[in-house]
Amino acid sequence: MQALAKDIYTRTKNDTRYDRLIELRNTLETAIGEFESMRDLAALSRQYRETLKEIDELEGAEPTNDGIAEILTARKADGITATVRKDSSEL
Repeated sequence: MQALAKDIYTRTKNDTRYDRLIELRNTLETAIGEFESMRDLAALSRQYRETLKEIDELEGAEPTNDGIAEILTARKADGITATVRKDSSEL
């Protein structure tokens, strides 16, 4: 993984922010296909969504409202800020 990170750095250090985000998106897509644990998948998926959002913003795309955004918006409107899952130590 370190070699991949170094390769990305050398290829993108002179590119624009947009170019670097596209490269990151492509790298994340590859990593998601090769994940080794569910924790890895969760972290990669979160970063992938954030990267796609930034790319859309730079491209001037209209924000899309997905199911997760709708749930978070409704919870925020209801004043609920806690996570959905309970702390496993309470079980």
